[in-house]
Amino acid sequence: MFISTATSHDEAARAANVAVLPIGSFEQHGGHLPLATDTLIAAAIAKRVSSDYDLLLLPPITIGCSHEHADFTGTVSISSVTLYAIVTDVAASLERAGVTKLVVVNGHGGNYVLSNVIQESNVGERRTALFPRSEDWTDARRAAGVITSNHEDMHGGEAETSILLATAPETVRSDYHDADFTIDERRNLLTIGIRAYSESGVIGRPSLATAEKGRLLLEAFSAQFKPHLTLLR
Repeated sequence: MFISTATSHDEAARAANVAVLPIGSFEQHGGHLPLATDTLIAAAIAKRVSSDYDLLLLPPITIGCSHEHADFTGTVSISSVTLYAIVTDVAASLERAGVTKLVVVNGHGGNYVLSNVIQESNVGERRTALFPRSEDWTDARRAAGVITSNHEDMHGGEAETSILLATAPETVRSDYHDADFTIDERRNLLTIGIRAYSESGVIGRPSLATAEKGRLLLEAFSAQFKPHLTLLR
């Protein structure tokens, strides 16, 4: 996982007024992907956009709100209140240092509270943005030639496995070729948890993943980030 090695002097020279904060989770992703998958993906997207647009890259928040995965060994969560507090504290600290804009790069769909953070912080003045949104994932999948949809490929599937094959291939176990599992009807997931729908913890088609798709996904995210940044500024 990439963490910026820039010094204080480096950042003073950069003088960026926009910071990028990756947020992931520490939760099961089947038997073929690591518990840190969402953090690795958020960090990869954050690294790409901060590099392409010369922004201040912050270290990732590595634990999120993963309570729907609590039945799987290794999953760890923090409360939505805690995540809310962390992000608002980071934004306030940045603002005191003269960095007035924050982009939250979210790698875990269960971090719902981040939408509320963004809503509240932008009353009166645009200060924060959340990226990528569901629509960004849809567009990136299309641009990268990913076959599955956001809904079909919810967890540990084609898109996530592809990004890790491109950025951290050593973390992907070879049995991803045989890990496919799909189920379209799962409206009660937040009530009964993901294990009630998938014993393996996977909902998606990782067998379709390739490193090239992962590379193209990151390219697409970088291109899609530009209008978000323009609007924020």
